[in-house]
Amino acid sequence: MSGLSRVTVEVRNGDIAKALKKFKKKVNESGHLLELRERKEYVKPTTKRRLQKQKAVREEQKRVALQKIAEGDRTIRFFTKKRKKKGKDEQKPQKDKNFE
Repeated sequence: MSGLSRVTVEVRNGDIAKALKKFKKKVNESGHLLELRERKEYVKPTTKRRLQKQKAVREEQKRVALQKIAEGDRTIRFFTKKRKKKGKDEQKPQKDKNFE
């Protein structure tokens, strides 16, 4: 564990339940569990950058949407997938007459 301090809790008057509750809180606040989850499997640097960029884009979209809501705009849409274009660009596959 890099840079994380050791977590210790003193058990007072034999009250293990209270000590365990304090221990869990301290471990959660210290970041030990978060680091263990991150180190569980290797993530390539390019994947880290891609995920970081995706997170930044989502946060920016959320910020813009909340700003629009504050201004009174009610026509806000969140898109998680790209929409398929419909129209002239799409052509049906043609049957080859040689194979009939």
